[in-house]
Amino acid sequence: MNNNNNNKRNRIPRGYLPEDSDRRLDWLKSEHDFELKNLPPNKTEELKGIIENHVGFMQMPMAIAGPAIIDGKYAKGEFAIPLCTIEGSLAASMNRGLYASSLCGGMKVKHFRQELSRSPIFIFDDLKKSDEFQIWVNEHLDEIKKAAQSTTQYGKVIRIDQYAIQNYVLLDFILDTGNAAGQNMVTLATNVACEYIRQETGHKFFLDSNLASDKKASSRNMILGRGHGVIAETHITKSVMSRVLNVDPDFVIENWTYFPIVSAMAGTLGNAIHASNALTAIYIATGQDTACVAENSVGHFTVEKVDDGITWRLTLPSMTVGTVGGGTRLNQQQQNLKLLGCDSGEHSSRKLAEIIAAAALGLEISLGSAIMSHTWTSAHMKYGRK
Repeated sequence: MNNNNNNKRNRIPRGYLPEDSDRRLDWLKSEHDFELKNLPPNKTEELKGIIENHVGFMQMPMAIAGPAIIDGKYAKGEFAIPLCTIEGSLAASMNRGLYASSLCGGMKVKHFRQELSRSPIFIFDDLKKSDEFQIWVNEHLDEIKKAAQSTTQYGKVIRIDQYAIQNYVLLDFILDTGNAAGQNMVTLATNVACEYIRQETGHKFFLDSNLASDKKASSRNMILGRGHGVIAETHITKSVMSRVLNVDPDFVIENWTYFPIVSAMAGTLGNAIHASNALTAIYIATGQDTACVAENSVGHFTVEKVDDGITWRLTLPSMTVGTVGGGTRLNQQQQNLKLLGCDSGEHSSRKLAEIIAAAALGLEISLGSAIMSHTWTSAHMKYGRK
């Protein structure tokens, strides 16, 4: 195996020839004991709930990146990350960042939250009525939660937050959705609970107020999240940064200070470089709702000089991912979840979220280093063109 890996530790074989693809499949079999196959598409009758007006299937190229060595609450071990993308250099860049991390012990990852929101709005003629409504809700929280909880076996109502603005009252229903991404779960639970409120009080509602910022980047989701919240960090030594990332850590620390300042000037939410690239590629490969990348890619990225290298950190506070339902039912996506060990288990969605955060940090590290070493353009010219 060393001959195929260019004598690099656990390095994924390179190249564009058919035999190079075969060598990568052999690498997966050798290093991860996983035989990845090109599976047939799902039968059309299996697509209900996934797509309407179905006419066929469109293939996308798929790659693997790694090794990703992860020490998290739910993801532990060495992982090969499946990616679907049409952006040349993305897989190579993620591979480089994860490889550099693996040479220094890998990624530490912390899953710290799982909450999905749906926020209906009640509109009143005057403030007295809205005040009375809020008092009623507080007095009947148990009944409202019971109505919401009745719709789901696997989800759990965590709380119902109230927000008053003008003559409106917003009820923010917060659920732990288990292993499902949970968009439909939280919508149904909220609707049934609000119907109970309407029957008891006579007050009408609209099911969504836009407070939940579903599939939109917002300050709310940057702080409170919509789905999984995960922090990833890794320390990369000076020798590895010089040899693999082609940049000196002192140079990075001295110059990277401009990035958060200019990000704030531009008004970006968070200061991640391009987490959306990692999320989109893995979301397609694992059957996630890719529109959620609009909010999920909000991230906080920092570099810190520690000893003879840099500790890199990335917080993704709002990842709407799951391992059951939706596109995860598709044959190839289900196989990719199995490759990651996320096709089953009590907290498989949390495990998947930790893996995605680690992969995204690997990609951030590689691009940040390419910017600092002035190799960003040359890398795209090498890998991003035919």
